[in-house]
Amino acid sequence: MQRPDLMHLSSTRWDLVVIGGGITGAGILLEAARRGKKTLLLERADYAAGASSRSSKMVHGGLRYIAQGDIALTRQSLRERERLLRELPHMVVELPYLFPIRRGRFPGRLPMQALLFIYDFLAGRRTQRWLPRKQVLQDYPALSQQGLRGALRYGDALTDDARLVQRVLHEARLEGGVTGNYLPVTRIEAHASGFAVHVSDALHGSGACLQADQVVNATGAWADRLSGSQAKIRAQRGSHLFVPADKIALHDCLTFMHPEDGRPVFAFPWKGAVCIGTTDLDHGPLDEQEACCSAAEVDYLLTAINQQWPNLALRAEDLLSSMAGVRPIIASGKGRHPAQERRDHAVWRSADGVVSVAGGKLTTFRLIALDVLRTIGFLDSRDHRRAVQQACFRHAVADPHRLSHPLAAPAVGAELREQIGWILQHEQVVHLDDLMLRRLRAGHVMASGGEELLTEVGALCRAQLGWDEARWQQEKTRYQAIIAEHYAIAGSPARTAAREETP
Repeated sequence: MQRPDLMHLSSTRWDLVVIGGGITGAGILLEAARRGKKTLLLERADYAAGASSRSSKMVHGGLRYIAQGDIALTRQSLRERERLLRELPHMVVELPYLFPIRRGRFPGRLPMQALLFIYDFLAGRRTQRWLPRKQVLQDYPALSQQGLRGALRYGDALTDDARLVQRVLHEARLEGGVTGNYLPVTRIEAHASGFAVHVSDALHGSGACLQADQVVNATGAWADRLSGSQAKIRAQRGSHLFVPADKIALHDCLTFMHPEDGRPVFAFPWKGAVCIGTTDLDHGPLDEQEACCSAAEVDYLLTAINQQWPNLALRAEDLLSSMAGVRPIIASGKGRHPAQERRDHAVWRSADGVVSVAGGKLTTFRLIALDVLRTIGFLDSRDHRRAVQQACFRHAVADPHRLSHPLAAPAVGAELREQIGWILQHEQVVHLDDLMLRRLRAGHVMASGGEELLTEVGALCRAQLGWDEARWQQEKTRYQAIIAEHYAIAGSPARTAAREETP
């Protein structure tokens, strides 16, 4: 699967050009291509390079949305969760979620049980169960016993977000969709007959003008830059920490309230490590660089986890890495705290006809895509209602065993070589960080960004991508700089050195 040639793309008149290669853009591409539309997706960097590879990895309804009165969003999310569990059982897996109940702490047992009753009712099946104190401590003897009455266990789901994006893109290509990464859109011009989309090739420096009947701007937190309308996005940063699995023996997703501000915090097993998150902060001005987790966010999350495991005494030097993504929240304009902003999506058309979409959840990407298709006229209301009930994934994609399973640790030996070989053949890898961070995910859950794998990875990249030694050294240097600058722990020697070297 090679990146498309710009000159070839410019020779086609496209029914739809989708700008943005995250989960939303991928879903729009799939649903449009499935309906026979000539559809092209353009991504300025790598697929899922933004929030869609740095989310909380959860396919869920969102308990707090019920508490905020957003029943409709919760119902839609839970129905989509159930669909994904059925259609992608190797990629979206059910995991028990454990919520400790402590005396004098909000929420108490009865309010939480009532919330979970509604949650299960909306999902159409019962998952909640009360665990007495004795059983909780049998499962987690190191958990804080202070005021512990027991815990409520319920079911939700976990995924590998970046690999889910890849799975949607594979499905879209099988339906006739075309995709290109590292093809930033520089300008959109509206004409009476459609749109001229000016694109550059970030690898070769060439450019082209593409013709399209419709253009959808699905660039997430950057949507205001291309929307041609009044700014709508409130960019909010969410950060996570990755901890070696031997530091915290965890087989459920532990969910609890932060002692300082009452926000929900999660700790869950993922890819052979433990992920702790998330924060919810206004991100500030957007730039072209990746977001990174601040020292204050590291301290905030460590405070939360150490309260639950007081004898753990987890410190920054115990962590493998950090990860930060920027959520494209639709701003209410009411001065709310970032955590109180609604998570539903919005679709709007500017005066020049460009349709933009932002907001929403990973779980509801398909519903967001169908709303976009209705807005641009590819679906009428009747077809839209019918499409909501239809399956999303209809093709088989024979990716290597356990590559996309959210609980599978990074492979080694022959299994690793099989995974890398398949990825390099099928998933448009351009840079080493594409492979290590967003295809294998080893860069997040292994020490030093998975440096121990690089000798084997380099041999395969030379053989399959044709990289010579100079190109390999260039890619390795680039990757190590990205890890040090954006994924190392704030305050660590690696992050400090990277900041000092950055002009």
